[in-house]
Amino acid sequence: MYEDKTLKCKDCGKDFIFTAGEQEFYAEKGFQNEPQRCKECRAARKNAVGGAKREYFVTTCASCGGEAKVPFNPNSDRPVYCSECYAKMKEQQ
Repeated sequence: MYEDKTLKCKDCGKDFIFTAGEQEFYAEKGFQNEPQRCKECRAARKNAVGGAKREYFVTTCASCGGEAKVPFNPNSDRPVYCSECYAKMKEQQ
C-alpha cells in the first residue's frame, strides 16, 4: 500500500527517505502532513527547544495582591493571577 518516498529536508536541504512504515505510522496517528525535516534535523530541533530556559515575568496577582510569576509579559489590559488564585477560579467554573 505505501511505498518509500524521497523528501528534501527544509533545514539542511539533504534528501531523506520517508519509509512505508513511517507513512503507515503517520496514517494511524491521523497526521495529515509529511515530515519536513530529516531525522538529524528533527533531533537537533527537539534538543534546542527542550534545552531552552523559559523566561518568567513577576507581577502582582489581581485577586490576592501577592506575587505572580507568569511565562508571558503581562500588560495592563487583562488581569493576571497567581497560580493559587487561578486554580481557585478554575474550580469555581
